[in-house]
Amino acid sequence: MFFKKLFKSKAERELDAILDELKANLENNYKSTAQAAREKLGERCEALHAEGRLSDDAYRRYRNIFEEYSLTMRNYHH
Repeated sequence: MFFKKLFKSKAERELDAILDELKANLENNYKSTAQAAREKLGERCEALHAEGRLSDDAYRRYRNIFEEYSLTMRNYHH
């Protein structure tokens, strides 16, 4: 696990931090903050890819994660 994180790009580490925030909010049943973190993940993923800081493979991986959470959280409301 340590080596996986060691060789990730700065952009991937940023997205992982947002993903960790999302997971923590879901575990604590903070639905509105989890939704905000999910949106932030999608926006940063797009922005980092557009800036060329996120590889195509990493982009597809994080985009799939974003879409999976979007489906899971589609009925989360206040």
